[in-house]
Amino acid sequence: MRDTPRPQGTAGDPGPRPPQLRLGRALAHTPGALRSGYPHRSDGRTPQTPRGGRYTDPCDRPGTTPPVPGRSAFPLLGSLLVLFLLITWQVVVHGPLTRADERLSNALFRPDRLSALLADLGAVAVAVPVLAVALFWAATSARNSGREGWWLPPVAAAVTMTTVPALVLPFKVLIARPGPPVMGPATGFYPSGHMATAMVAYGAAALVLWPWQRTPQARRALLTVCLALNLAVASGLIRSGYHWPLDVLGSWCLCGAMLCALWQVLNHVDHFPPPNRPT
Repeated sequence: MRDTPRPQGTAGDPGPRPPQLRLGRALAHTPGALRSGYPHRSDGRTPQTPRGGRYTDPCDRPGTTPPVPGRSAFPLLGSLLVLFLLITWQVVVHGPLTRADERLSNALFRPDRLSALLADLGAVAVAVPVLAVALFWAATSARNSGREGWWLPPVAAAVTMTTVPALVLPFKVLIARPGPPVMGPATGFYPSGHMATAMVAYGAAALVLWPWQRTPQARRALLTVCLALNLAVASGLIRSGYHWPLDVLGSWCLCGAMLCALWQVLNHVDHFPPPNRPT
């Protein structure tokens, strides 16, 4: 007896039949299908942002290379500038913050030889040569590694250093704040020039040297030395009576904003490789 062929059925027929292709999304992904493209976009052509080439910074934010985006410094830069303007306003109007600042200065006034030496760490003759050595080391390391634009980070740091007097001196002249009693009748103490010099010189040196510290311990040590030098200068200036505490704090805010701007420039030129990008 001959086998009777089983009917194929129609669409929607619940009867048994071989699997049938359906028109729809699944067909669009079938090799050779109309409008599907061959090879597929997902497996035959390199995507615009390949996942295999993605890196993460220390906070696990993915990025592409190049450039690898890092955390923006603009929020911190804006906050520092606002704080600087607030302190400047209090100094100009001799507000409550300034009166508290003078009382704090009298309580911290403890002049000695060590304080004077610490204050001298913010002198141009000390801080700028340290920065120059750091820039030379960073430039040499980048050039020997064959990195393109190896000269950009040192030049950006040097330009930042040269802008310090251009920003600090006008405030000194316009505000003309008298110094602590030990400094006599002279004016022009806000913001502190020694503190500004130390802040930018040691901070910029840390930023240009950061990518060449290969271990977390070395990077932490570099950051610790930078912070310790700036705190030492601040302590020496206040204890010796060379500046009021607000003079030092104002320089921190103004020059901290300058370092944030330098940080953004270095990120833009891809100065920080993904494993060494500071956060």
